[in-house]
Order: sequence, then C-alpha cells, then structure tokens
Amino acid sequence: METFNERLKSAINKKKSCLCIGLDMDPTLLNSTNLEDLKYHTRLVIDATMDLAIAFKPNFAFFERWGSAGFKWLEETVEYIGKDALTIADAKRGDIGNTALQYVESIFSHFCFDSVTLNPYMGSDSIKPFLTDPKKGVFILCKTSNPSSTEFQDLNHNKKSLYERVAEASLKLNKNKNVGLVVGATAQKELERIRSISPDLPLLIPGVGTQGGDLHQSVKIGNKNGTALINVSRGISFAGDMSKNRVRLEAKKYVEIMGNILNG
Repeated sequence: METFNERLKSAINKKKSCLCIGLDMDPTLLNSTNLEDLKYHTRLVIDATMDLAIAFKPNFAFFERWGSAGFKWLEETVEYIGKDALTIADAKRGDIGNTALQYVESIFSHFCFDSVTLNPYMGSDSIKPFLTDPKKGVFILCKTSNPSSTEFQDLNHNKKSLYERVAEASLKLNKNKNVGLVVGATAQKELERIRSISPDLPLLIPGVGTQGGDLHQSVKIGNKNGTALINVSRGISFAGDMSKNRVRLEAKKYVEIMGNILNG
C-alpha cells in the first residue's frame, strides 16, 4: 500500500513539478458575487493547470461563506479534480479527539480529500485521529507566512522556538509516512532550520507570489533531502485577464522556473 507521502513523491516525479494551486476563490478578485461565476472560474483554473499541478488546495473559507450552496460547490470541486491531482483541504482543523474524529469523517470520507491542513495548538491528540489511514495525509502548521506568526511561533522554551518543537513532534507522529508541515516562503531562515530538523517530511510552502516569499530559496531549501510543494493561489488563479490561456501561462511559468532551480 502506497502511503500519502509516497503518493506525493510519485506525483512530483511523474509530472516533473512541485506546484500546488490554492483555490482561494475570492469574489472581489473575480469582480462578481455570482456563485455560478465563481464555479465556472474554479473549473477554468483546474482545466488550465491539471497537467502542471501536483495538488489543488481549496480554501474552506471561500466555500463555507456561501452556506449550504458552498458546501455543495466544495463537493463538486473535489469530484471535478478527480484522481489526476492530489487534493488538500485547507481547513486548518484542530480540536479534541472526539471532535477531531468527526472532522476526519467529514474531510476524508464525505468530501474525499487526500489530505488536510491542521492546527497543532491543542497538541497531538487533536492530530492523531487524522493519521490512522496511511493513504490520507496531513500538513501541520509549523511556521506560517503571515506577519504576526512570530507572536506565538517564535516563542522560546528551553532554547527552542515553538515552531522547532512542532517540527520535532511532527517527525515523531510520522509513523505511517503521512505527515507533512506548512512552512511559509516568507520565513527563509526558519524554513532552513525546519528542513534540517525534519528532512523526511514533505513541506507545503505558501507565501510565494502575492505575499512576496522567495521562490528560489523555497524550492532549493524545501527540496533539499526531501520534497516540497510550492503553493501559489491568487498569482495563478487571478492572473492577468483571468482567461484560461493566461492562467495556464502563469502556472507554466512557475513550473519552468522551479524546474530550472531544481536542475540548476
């Protein structure tokens, strides 16, 4: 049986890419509050980039805000992506065991996602319920790309920052080879430190593009002795005139740049 981390590595090798496309379907960027317009554009992005993207990462907030219609749209989106790319539920779940089990059922059984982002603030018993099936993966928030991440994640305890503790704990949780970490492209020093602590864990690296993270260093460090997915959301989904050709062109540009970095 192929574990999630093995599936991820196989997909990267097959497509010769490490691109993850975040589906943050912001109506203000599309200049439309019509749900059908957003659905159409979501399908357009998927169609334009399917052969280039290793994974698609729907951001739950942009679906949930529409209520029951949004949950239906999320179901349709996962089904539309199919099996030619991995899916990451950008839900940032994190709660006590019994509640976590319900989230597991929702994300893995109902919506049929391949993986999910998790918030580790409540400790390992909020994460372990997601790890029982080796085919399903998790990406644990470790060092995020937002400016205020330093308020908690950089706090020091016994000469180690909280993000270092999270990386160490996540490594111990990786018994089924289905644990990865979220590390922002805006935190290069921390990215290097995390990669040295957890060389075996895949990294999901957001913050490239609109947030100004360093693409070159993220690809180079993230793929050092391991695998990394570089997430780009608005920079691809809402590129230029937002046509299928322009979305594809932008995604292809990222893949080519990342390929040159890896082969350079």
